Amino acid sequence: MDKDSLILLYRQMLLIRVFEDKSAEMYARAKIGGFLHLYNGQEAIAVGAVAALRPDDDLVTHYRDHGYALARGLSARAVMAELFGRETGTTGGRGGSMHLADVSKHFWGGYAIVGGHLPLAAGLAYAAQHHQTGRVVFCVMGDGSTNIGTFHAALNWTQLWRLPVIFTVENNQYAMGTAIANHSAVTEIYRKACAYDMHAEQVDGNDVLAVREAVCRLATRARNGEGPALLEAITFRHRGHSMADSDVQRPKSQVAEWKERDPIPAFAEVLLARNLVTPNDLEQIARDVEAEVEDAVAFADASPEPARKTLYEGIYAEPVSNMQIDGSLIGPPTLGPVIFKNGVSKHG
Repeated sequence: MDKDSLILLYRQMLLIRVFEDKSAEMYARAKIGGFLHLYNGQEAIAVGAVAALRPDDDLVTHYRDHGYALARGLSARAVMAELFGRETGTTGGRGGSMHLADVSKHFWGGYAIVGGHLPLAAGLAYAAQHHQTGRVVFCVMGDGSTNIGTFHAALNWTQLWRLPVIFTVENNQYAMGTAIANHSAVTEIYRKACAYDMHAEQVDGNDVLAVREAVCRLATRARNGEGPALLEAITFRHRGHSMADSDVQRPKSQVAEWKERDPIPAFAEVLLARNLVTPNDLEQIARDVEAEVEDAVAFADASPEPARKTLYEGIYAEPVSNMQIDGSLIGPPTLGPVIFKNGVSKHG
């Protein structure tokens, strides 16, 4: 990678970190509602992986999705506005934190159902193979997803049909608050792929260049018709599972140990050692990122909420019975009561 590309990796990781810290602040101030799952500590995976993909490759994520949205090029303004539930958000304020998406960028979004997005990724990969688009599907999940049926079904289907998909597990050592040794009989997640004779690897998820190299290689493999792969990225989240998590399950000493391996200052040291940046350069990048995130908050706060008349947009192709907004009927009314022979009435 050239100098500018390497510096961009650093800037993207720092943007995600600052954005997540600011999101936590906005959540505490009740500007953001619902669930909020932050990506602190795992930035190297999203940034490294997206840097290895083509812009038209399909990206399908779990609900810890802010980092992938920003790495994919969605604006900080649009993402923050979505968290605020505003009409200028990525999905018009309808999805929130767990459902970021941008079809124009082949970012098919965060999914709230654990493991529910894996068969969708398999479907996208089947379409890419069928239409010979040359696209690869990158599908990311947490370690807890690997214990449920859709994980095994998706791996079986994609290997059987040699589909171009990279399943990536962000193994942050915990499924919510449950340590991996307590929820999985196999703690080295990549080994689970052997049941389907699928290619599998493990990578240091705190090394952005190692992640990029692995995904580059697996993407080339998939484009060449060699089938899917399972990539396990070893990492650790710095915060609890969500903003509602007190994080009492994880030993403080373990959290502190992993924070010493923070991927962002580690990569800064790489850039400094290669004489690609100076300390002043890093300080300027930090100032620029802070300004971008502050601008995103101001933009989101000033954006209007979705108009009530748009309540049902994106749900039904045609209005259905008794759809109402503020007491006004916007869908066809239901039929009157139907009287059966036994005298029981039922509305149509």
